[in-house]
Amino acid sequence: MKIICPHCQSINNVPKKDDYIKANCGKCKKSLLEAKPIELTSSNIDRILENSDIPVVVDFWAPWCGPCKMMAPVFAEVAIGFPLKALFAKVNTQDEQFLGSRFKIRSIPTLVVFKNGKEVDRVSGAMDPVSLENYVRRFV
Repeated sequence: MKIICPHCQSINNVPKKDDYIKANCGKCKKSLLEAKPIELTSSNIDRILENSDIPVVVDFWAPWCGPCKMMAPVFAEVAIGFPLKALFAKVNTQDEQFLGSRFKIRSIPTLVVFKNGKEVDRVSGAMDPVSLENYVRRFV
């Protein structure tokens, strides 16, 4: 399956398994198991959405948004629990206004889940860790 490296954003081909002991990026050699949210921009979003065989959970947020600030550490914490199962990504809608418009983001934070490059679900509002984990599990 195609996996995006959370460090260098290279596309990696990884055998599909239930569990992984080790999986490193072919380009930067860092661990693919270190699941951390990546920043999406107008220049990389299409390549990442179209080349990820796992669900991509995108947090549309802004630095001035109180609920977004509260949710940021929760999003990062939950991402750690889904290595090679889901890719967590963030879009700063203040810097990437075109993406906010393109994806019809009306309120933030908004989470959008993509599979095979297509939107499959979205939810608005901050979530606690348990709610976010349960939400993501629906798509893994």
